[in-house]
Amino acid sequence: MAVDLVMNDVMGEVRDGGVHGTVAAGFEPVRDAFVRNFGERGERGAAVTVYRDGQQVVNLWGGTKDVDGDLGAGDAPWEPATAQIVRSATKGVAAAALLLLHQRGMLELDAPVGDYWPEFKARGKERVLVRHVLAHRAGVPALDRPLTPAEALDPDLAAAVVAAQAPAWEPGEDHGYHAQTYSWLTGELVRRVTGRPVGEWIAAEIARPLGLDLWVGLPQAEAARVGRLGRINPPTAPGGLRVRPKRNVSEAYEDPASLTRRAFGAIDPPPDENDAAYRAAALPASNAVATADGLARFYAALIGEVPGGRRLFTPETVALARTEASAGPDRVLVVSTRFGLGYMLHGAASPLLSPTSFGHPGRGGALGFADPESGLAFGYVTNGMNKGVTADPRAQALVRALREAA
Repeated sequence: MAVDLVMNDVMGEVRDGGVHGTVAAGFEPVRDAFVRNFGERGERGAAVTVYRDGQQVVNLWGGTKDVDGDLGAGDAPWEPATAQIVRSATKGVAAAALLLLHQRGMLELDAPVGDYWPEFKARGKERVLVRHVLAHRAGVPALDRPLTPAEALDPDLAAAVVAAQAPAWEPGEDHGYHAQTYSWLTGELVRRVTGRPVGEWIAAEIARPLGLDLWVGLPQAEAARVGRLGRINPPTAPGGLRVRPKRNVSEAYEDPASLTRRAFGAIDPPPDENDAAYRAAALPASNAVATADGLARFYAALIGEVPGGRRLFTPETVALARTEASAGPDRVLVVSTRFGLGYMLHGAASPLLSPTSFGHPGRGGALGFADPESGLAFGYVTNGMNKGVTADPRAQALVRALREAA
């Protein structure tokens, strides 16, 4: 795929069919990988942004705004302001909310959740600590009775159901990915500590101060920026992660009695992610809407200053985020996973840039992370959802290219 690259002193502009954007000198491998994703990995519409030491060095977008769009038929192209649901990449934002409250002295990581949320103490959960919630050790990844989509969008009802749930294991003694319940665990803690709904708090304390195009609870005024999301069936291409445990997460998901299926199915039937009401709700495990720049800039602000002189985490909080708190076979994801406090860490299940990286993928594609050692921050969003959970081949191709450039 030929690329016409015109460089100025700092950034170069990429125009190749539906691919546009800028790359700093030295980051051309990321551009090339992004272009190849459309030709080799079934990409439909996507964007990727990279910051280095708080400055944007890659900003690329391409394809169509809607997953089923056709540029040749005149359908809307993906534009710089196009945003998309990033699924579980939202969890990195939710974790930042709790860690910022801790950083400000409002939330103790070693305090029982029940100190802030008394109803949560029921049925053996009095020993669940705040840090257990962040590290997926709380023991409540699944619900005895799944919530309907309408119930899941009611924060009072959903929090009450989670508070009444018995743990699946002794809290703190093991870990398993809290795919959906992470929404109500983190959201209710933010609400109990601050008195404000989690989406409003994130907007006021994280997104607006940093100038992020990122929302947990999409405002109606921004709804037109979001394209239609959907499943894709990409061709087999080299370079995707292939984890081959005795039983992988896809196989476990097919078993309706498995903890995997029950955790991902805590909302049943699955919500319509293209529905305006779903996008407008605040589910901090799964429904943030962001541009690639919004996601990358968020991670850049975790590890350093972004334009305007703002940053989120102190070095001490960065250390909390990326210090291993859970590792080994994951009761939900089946493969071995590694978590800091709220963030996935570099490992076989979710390769990031380097051993110092921390971040979070979104099931089906999206990925955001920061790498303190190199000063790099990365955001990738897409409207084409793959089957995988933690290591999408398109995102991984971009990460490998960034590693080559860095």
